[in-house]
Amino acid sequence: MQQADLQQVPPLRRKPALLNTCMQRSMQLALVRFGTYQLGSEGTSLRSPFTANMLPYNQDHHFGKVAENATMPPTLDEAIERSQDFLLSLQYPEGYWWAELEANVTLTAQTIMLYKILGIDHKYPIHKMKTYILRTQRAHGGWEIFYGDGGCLSTTIEAYMALRILGVPKTDPVLQKALKLIHSKGGVTKSRMFTKICLALLGCYDWKGIPSLPPWLVLLPSWFPFSLYDTASWVRGCVVPLTIIFDKKPVYKLNPLLCLDELYSEGKGKARVHLSFIPGDWTSNFFVGLDHVFKYMENLGVVPFRQWGIKEAERWTLERHEDSGDFHGIYPPMFYSIVSYSLLGYEITDPVVHRALESMRGFTVEREDECVVQSCISPMWDTAFVIRSLAESGLQPDHPALQKAGEWLLQKQATQHGDWFYKKRTGRAGGWAFQFFNRWYPDVDDSAAVSMALNAIKLQDDDVKKGAIKRCAEWISVMQCKDGGWAAYDCDNDREWLNCTPFGDLKAMIDPNTVDVTARVLEMVGRVKEAGDASAILPPRAIARGLAYLRREQETEGCWYGRWGVNYIYGTSGALMALALVAPSTHKEEIERGARWLVEVQNKRGTKGANGYSHTNGAREGGVAMNGNCKNMGAPEDGGWGETCFSYNDITLKGRNEVSTVSQTAWALQGLLAAGDALGKYEVESIEHGVQYLLSTQRKDGSWCEKHFTGGGFPRFFYIRYHLYAGHFPLSALARYRDRVRAGKMAK
Repeated sequence: MQQADLQQVPPLRRKPALLNTCMQRSMQLALVRFGTYQLGSEGTSLRSPFTANMLPYNQDHHFGKVAENATMPPTLDEAIERSQDFLLSLQYPEGYWWAELEANVTLTAQTIMLYKILGIDHKYPIHKMKTYILRTQRAHGGWEIFYGDGGCLSTTIEAYMALRILGVPKTDPVLQKALKLIHSKGGVTKSRMFTKICLALLGCYDWKGIPSLPPWLVLLPSWFPFSLYDTASWVRGCVVPLTIIFDKKPVYKLNPLLCLDELYSEGKGKARVHLSFIPGDWTSNFFVGLDHVFKYMENLGVVPFRQWGIKEAERWTLERHEDSGDFHGIYPPMFYSIVSYSLLGYEITDPVVHRALESMRGFTVEREDECVVQSCISPMWDTAFVIRSLAESGLQPDHPALQKAGEWLLQKQATQHGDWFYKKRTGRAGGWAFQFFNRWYPDVDDSAAVSMALNAIKLQDDDVKKGAIKRCAEWISVMQCKDGGWAAYDCDNDREWLNCTPFGDLKAMIDPNTVDVTARVLEMVGRVKEAGDASAILPPRAIARGLAYLRREQETEGCWYGRWGVNYIYGTSGALMALALVAPSTHKEEIERGARWLVEVQNKRGTKGANGYSHTNGAREGGVAMNGNCKNMGAPEDGGWGETCFSYNDITLKGRNEVSTVSQTAWALQGLLAAGDALGKYEVESIEHGVQYLLSTQRKDGSWCEKHFTGGGFPRFFYIRYHLYAGHFPLSALARYRDRVRAGKMAK
């Protein structure tokens, strides 16, 4: 593969001119508030001085001032107005909102490796990526998947790998500290499969230790007892190009030659790289045995339909590449698709590869000193929730900023069948995706969120908006699972045995229905019903089945599990909002229990409360003991809520953390306010403590900031810090609280 003749990579966006004076900014904010200043006119956009760099918003990279004294917080009205102004200042000229999606260093590390093996690293800001990786190393020597996890083995190995690729010697103190942590956690042989694949591509891990993915798997039709469409969409996006990679088993020789033998705790010569049987786990052992058969056949040169399968994998991948170059809209499939194209002989100058690389560059956030790669981008999700928060907090439904955002969302509705149709074979397309471009993979969660956002505003052609919501509701109805709930991307994608395959070590091979997505759908039903648009409501039987699913999934303590947000606070809040809107009388007991649990886990002021505890067993990441800050956790007494990502590992940590967070406090408040609506009685003291926490932590510019990760990716293995969660969620919570105070509902 020849090197590409690429131009020097520019920053993602130009920096617009700053507003000339503070007075001019104040005047424009006032005009925006009252709807007389047009956002997005040619050559003009409202940008605040602290968001002048038009990169995705990042809580840590703006010029706002932190509140100077938490004992003198703003009034409720002041906080809401500041938050509105702040969010309005972040709107892009096109109408959307977009914030950074922070994950961990593995994405940046793999990007360094990709550019190196393709021979194009000199065209990209690799030195800034190195700076980012070095900065994010923790005192224990490792790198983390969320703050305070004690060091993640696989993440640390990949960061180590990237630094070695960039020429950092293994004797460097940075790598010596990392190596000590890696050895303490078992070394390469205990790492995740995706890490081993990266090392195998570099010749630092034996391909014999990688599970087989014979190309003929791609040929299995959707009606077959098993096909690719039984796996989650994100798995399909990886598996198909990986069938090409696994068939070729490439080893890229870097210059200078890279050797990472030091990563083997037991010594590379003693390492067992073959897939091993697990005593007592008959399901997993069946697939390990099957893998041995596949490898034996491969050694004999007996791989049925090999060339046909490779051709189909190429066709399938090309078909799903957007014109923009995006593929699945998430990083791993994009990474593997580019590697697979190189193995099939595509040049870097080929339009397919060039567009893919350009799309991947869109995942990159380059600042003055650092460069980081995101796992995904979230403009649709961010825009939907910001719209709702602004509308709920008092902006007129026909406000120009909301209208522009609504029109942008309408343009993004998927009207062509995607992967979901291959098994469902019925229904019209009508959902929304998470990213800018992803017509093949709309998801139910985003679709419900966008529908509620559109429902909250008034567009110039409101009939078109209502038609879009109706079409989305029809699609969501089709996507209901047999258990009564809804999943993210597919319907009835619930073959749990797939998580027992050697490739499924992240336990994320399927996309089953979840409480939080189901709750979002039912909340959408309730919101649309409130607006009087009966045409967009799901059939009664679908609603009843969804409610029955939520009832079954409630935990003994009264909470609900959260798949896509951390964790039980997220799930419980969503379930309470849905039940309060759709079934307040028939599900009163469930609502009472859920609200009671939220009150119990609050970090109440002046008392240790339910969170005054000591946890000494340590949490575990994929079976590996982790010694992070979850130990001996002492909850604050600030009136907020917080839940650690370790609650996915250890159920005794439900609703608990050593700190409160803004987004989780906002979720809890939303849940309690919804429960109060349904029950006719509010937990006034808990609610007011939570409100005071939000007021006391707001920055002077109207923003909030939280360091902790509260977004789910793959529980126990991958988490997300949404940089706008600490913006729109607290605004919505404060606005809903103010509405009830004004209505006289919050009397003690």
